[in-house]
Amino acid sequence: MAGKVMLSGTLTCAAHEVDHVLALMPEHIRLSRAEPGCLQFELWQDEVRPTEFHVTEVFRDARAFEAHQDRAQSSDWGRVTHHMQRDFRKTDA
Repeated sequence: MAGKVMLSGTLTCAAHEVDHVLALMPEHIRLSRAEPGCLQFELWQDEVRPTEFHVTEVFRDARAFEAHQDRAQSSDWGRVTHHMQRDFRKTDA
């Protein structure tokens, strides 16, 4: 079995999109944490730069990570944030 996969980084949105992102966050966090293989999922708004949202997620293996990515991309979260700037790094945990 392959090792744990971690993704961390920042999602940046336009100022007029902040409220929409904030409205979708609780459900996205809940669904992500409930996914099989999710070991950690944290998503929070930057206190100094409110248009930036930081994420740290850890999954038990690449298969669980990819299943999460597929679900997230097809969700309301994915539809709203797909065009936003991302600075993510995927590494072995």
